Amino acid sequence: MIRVEGDRLYVSGAATLANAAQLIEESRALVASVRTVDFGEVTELDSSLLAVLIAWMRDAKAQGRALSFSRLPQDLRTLAQLYGVAQLLAPDAPST
Repeated sequence: MIRVEGDRLYVSGAATLANAAQLIEESRALVASVRTVDFGEVTELDSSLLAVLIAWMRDAKAQGRALSFSRLPQDLRTLAQLYGVAQLLAPDAPST
């Protein structure tokens, strides 16, 4: 579900309400050591992934660090637009 390679955290598999709390707990300490979260391996998602993303951003900000996102699934971008929080994803404007 989560792995770290260098300064990048990879999220893989399903990221849904069923495992959102687990995702936050497993990654909380890891977010301190990464600069980018890569969503390219996410196979299923729902709006709870936005809550996870916001929690990571809050944790990084509390540590005085910036966190960027790459390969955001289009479904996640669409949900962010619907909820009016798309500006939070702006650092990754083009997917990489």
